[in-house]
Amino acid sequence: MAYAVSVVLSPWKVSALVDLPLLKLVLQIMLAVLGLLTIMLVLLHKGRGGGLSDMFGGGVSSSASASGVAERNLNRITVGAAVGWGMCAVGLGIVEKFL
Repeated sequence: MAYAVSVVLSPWKVSALVDLPLLKLVLQIMLAVLGLLTIMLVLLHKGRGGGLSDMFGGGVSSSASASGVAERNLNRITVGAAVGWGMCAVGLGIVEKFL
């Protein structure tokens, strides 16, 4: 009980509760994986025309293109991966400050 009270009185003493080198390693691995996942998901998107995607054949329209639902789901997953990457970057910066 006294330990919980000391945490409430001094919230900046996080190192007593969490193993920071392990947390740093986990955040670094997540940052790398989410970064690569975000890159791959962005490259999977359908070209909208007028950009580099036209240069590589992305501007060719066909009837076998992805449906609207699949494109929306790809957008959601891409945004989620990018937000997760940003949160890992901020969390890694906070952990670095405590080490």
